[in-house]
Amino acid sequence: MQALDDARPSRKRRRILISLAVIAVVITCGTVVAVETGAVRTARAWLDSRNRDYPSIDTARLTPLQARIVDVTRAEFGAQPPGTKYSEGVDEQWCADFVSWVMRASGRRFSNPNSGSWRIPGVYTLTEYFQSIDEFEAAGSGYTPKLGDVMLYDHDSPFRQHTNIVLTVDADRVVTTVGGNEWGGHVKISRFDLDDRGLVGIGVL
Repeated sequence: MQALDDARPSRKRRRILISLAVIAVVITCGTVVAVETGAVRTARAWLDSRNRDYPSIDTARLTPLQARIVDVTRAEFGAQPPGTKYSEGVDEQWCADFVSWVMRASGRRFSNPNSGSWRIPGVYTLTEYFQSIDEFEAAGSGYTPKLGDVMLYDHDSPFRQHTNIVLTVDADRVVTTVGGNEWGGHVKISRFDLDDRGLVGIGVL
């Protein structure tokens, strides 16, 4: 009887250990799948945009400000200058600098809420700026962006935390954008599905 009594706790311990091992495997696999899914989305976005040309846009249908944004961004896409052109010589992540520079060059000057400068170097501060002037539409609001609007992303997007400028919007809610510091530090044309995750909101032109 003593031997049987000793065996029961041993079998119970084995069952507990097996259960814990199964839980650990499930958690680990779930984490790996989540990481791989994010990596796959980023890789797919990079492959999709690496050789994409500037889209053909009929500027006759645009407002004067929108037409200038097209002219300015098309020229910068063709020139591919270093990011320091847009950041006043500062060596930094320059996607928000690019958006700020393009808008100033097109006639829509931003005002940094912290310094008053035309240049807003951070995505978070750029989001705050649009919110402060009541020109921000949150993701999921139903707003359809137009040419010249500013896309604002968080870390869940294929771009990570990022911002770029809307050029076109398809009927299937896929946006074509132009942005700085994209995919190896260039001015690039990218596409983003408005129903995908990672969009914080849109700064309205």
